[in-house]
Amino acid sequence: MAEHTGRRCCLGWDFSTQQVKVVAVDAELNVFYEDSVHFDRDLLEFGTQGGVHVHEDGLTVTSPVLMWVQALDIILEKMKASGFDFSQVLALSGAGQQHGSVYWKSGASQVLASLSPDLLLHEQLQACFSISDCPVWMDSSTTAQCRQLEATVGGAQALSCLTGSRAYERFTGNQIAKLYQQNPEAYSHTERISLVSSFAASLFLGSHSPIDYSDGSGMNLLRIQDKIWSQACLGACAPHLEEKLGLPVPSCSVVGAISSYFVQRYGFPPGCKVVAFTGDNPASLAGMRLEEGDIAVSLGTSDTLFLWLQEPTPTLEGHIFCNPVDPQHYMALLCFKNGSLMREKIRDELASSSWSEFSKALQSTEMGNSGNLGFYFDVMEITPEIIGRHRFSAENHECLRQRFWPPEEHLTTETSCRPCSWNRCALFRGCEVSPKSQISCCPNPRSVSGLRGPPPAVCHA
Repeated sequence: MAEHTGRRCCLGWDFSTQQVKVVAVDAELNVFYEDSVHFDRDLLEFGTQGGVHVHEDGLTVTSPVLMWVQALDIILEKMKASGFDFSQVLALSGAGQQHGSVYWKSGASQVLASLSPDLLLHEQLQACFSISDCPVWMDSSTTAQCRQLEATVGGAQALSCLTGSRAYERFTGNQIAKLYQQNPEAYSHTERISLVSSFAASLFLGSHSPIDYSDGSGMNLLRIQDKIWSQACLGACAPHLEEKLGLPVPSCSVVGAISSYFVQRYGFPPGCKVVAFTGDNPASLAGMRLEEGDIAVSLGTSDTLFLWLQEPTPTLEGHIFCNPVDPQHYMALLCFKNGSLMREKIRDELASSSWSEFSKALQSTEMGNSGNLGFYFDVMEITPEIIGRHRFSAENHECLRQRFWPPEEHLTTETSCRPCSWNRCALFRGCEVSPKSQISCCPNPRSVSGLRGPPPAVCHA
């Protein structure tokens, strides 16, 4: 308890797909406290798998917004019980999973501004959202809205030049358009639309926090050159949208002081600053201190490749976002949806949920796996747009079976007598990425497997 006392610090929050996490960092950038709440493990009542609900159509993917609020309550109560000295927190900021959106119901701002310190947040915010399950980055149900948006601005390339990306199903503008078209009543009762990042910041502010440039450029709505909302894109998605989004701000903006709720309940100082939250991918670029020409690979819930750019060249593949560190520069991103969740699923199927058992099987397989490789997409992939599990022999013959072969299963002619270890290794054969110039760092066909192993090195563009 003593190590948490009298130590001036800043808090960093992460509202990711599978958990909410906090770290406390002192003036020398030493992390001296961290904790997390895992949705599937610690909040069973919400019934998520991998932190999300995958709907029957296999395309719609959502998360309960109150699950995120309750996770924050749990962490703060654990910190309080541990004796954490909130009075020494000078500032806080954080990151949220990109492309997720939260819909605040009319009247929510009054509730945020008048929270009672005697109650937990989730107890007071239950009636504050127009929809209880919010679309997240794994959703791919808005293809029709994407085509409508592209047609409005003159095509996919025109939209990419304007907003940094062609229309993507998970991007927030298209999700808003779907909500407006399918549930106009919920849209009309929405006073504010947040990204997960600005939603999290709003909880600490006690008022609606603005969307930052970097996370906002993953919406198909922000003009990345001049950092303002595109009126053409707004109009193509829904009416009165600009007033529901508010004005975007630079990613390093101080958006206000912490809410009196946190001062009274937990002992934060009234002058504790809330710095704009941003998306998890921009936060990774900032946290890794990338410089122009560097490329980084992140193997997370989704797998991403990103780099710092001075001059953007938007294309039909990948994304250009506003740079979170320098608003005059940009970042490029490639995202692969079938990342850690896919790897964990294969681990559970093949190795009794044990990474050590999985690793032993990999080590028992010859290097190169005799030229056999596999691609694994249990949800619709982003690049390329494909779903299913596909495995190929060294002779380029595809195995038709769409599931792994468990160790105890009898081999059949359909399996071509491939042992289970072959499949474990095959999923790491599709891991090569071939960077090309600027954002055209498009993967070759062998890079698109969501089951990629760690890259051999961080390389220069």
